[in-house]
Amino acid sequence: MASSTPIVDIHTHVYPPSYLTLLRSRTTVPYLLDLPDETASPRLIILPSDDDPSIPPESRGRPIDASYSSIPEKLRFMDAHGIQTSVISLANPWLDFLAPHEGTKLARTVNDELETICAQNKGRIYAFATLPLSAPPPSIVDEITHLDQLPHIKGIILGTSGLGSGLDDPELNPVWAALEQKQTLIFLHPHYGLPSEVYGPRAGEYGHVLPLALGFPMETTIAFTRMWVSGVYDRFPRLKILIAHAGGTIPFLSGRIQSCVKHERHFAPHERGRRGPTRDLRMLLKENVWLDAVVYSETSVKAAMELVGREKVMFGTDHPFFPPLEEGAEEWASVRTNMEAVAGCEGTDMIMGANAVELLGLEATI
Repeated sequence: MASSTPIVDIHTHVYPPSYLTLLRSRTTVPYLLDLPDETASPRLIILPSDDDPSIPPESRGRPIDASYSSIPEKLRFMDAHGIQTSVISLANPWLDFLAPHEGTKLARTVNDELETICAQNKGRIYAFATLPLSAPPPSIVDEITHLDQLPHIKGIILGTSGLGSGLDDPELNPVWAALEQKQTLIFLHPHYGLPSEVYGPRAGEYGHVLPLALGFPMETTIAFTRMWVSGVYDRFPRLKILIAHAGGTIPFLSGRIQSCVKHERHFAPHERGRRGPTRDLRMLLKENVWLDAVVYSETSVKAAMELVGREKVMFGTDHPFFPPLEEGAEEWASVRTNMEAVAGCEGTDMIMGANAVELLGLEATI
């Protein structure tokens, strides 16, 4: 894809050394399972469905190799696909599962590690930081303040659980206030999916297909909608949010969501008299929301562009997830599919890199 604009990958993950050490120390989800066969790749167990004792250890979760943690491997991947700059982020499940004091300590360690990685690869790698969401809000705000000292950090990655009660929890108000005041971009990313019962008794036969293809997008859609209907964007109207996987199902369902709110009797001036959101959802999406293009379909990328504007959609790969299943393959079909989807849209250069450069203030060069 020849262009005078650098290609920027804003959805790409890593497990830094400190995080892998933590996972190796654990025996409950999430954890890293080293196999007796030293030539076999360790297994990453991050979903409860992966931790099934009826599944042989060598088949649980997913195998992980150096691409999950090695920055030289990340750079090789970027070079193989013509990507000039990546904005890396800690992969799920982040720090949500840790005790408060552990989360606070590891967030500082991970974020400082990410800054060091970026500084050692100037112009090629930037990062989204992680927050200790198991800690009290003042500790989370302290970490947001600490990010001021890390010049290569361009936002934060956030799961959908918040402090444990979701992103509509009023206890998050100090966190939203700090992120809004500093105009820190929030990268909203799923992990928890939907209750396993919805996938049926045969779900195990289908691997990760149902949770990843359907559970993740619905989780993201529900989390964003809970923020809107609870008035988060009324209280903090300048929050900036980048939603993973092209917004989940929001491009398709936003009209239905808004219609349901307009016809809800719980909201004033109807039966319950409770206040619903005052921000118009269509305007909120245009003004506060960016979407990545990790959706593998030209039709879906165009829907994302229609929802938020082509200047607010950005390319991503989801590396190191969705690798080729063929041994030794250099080109990743998942990346090629995403690039081809964007290539069929107007404003290709904007989506592939220019939008990210402008939004994040990147010094990205060809």
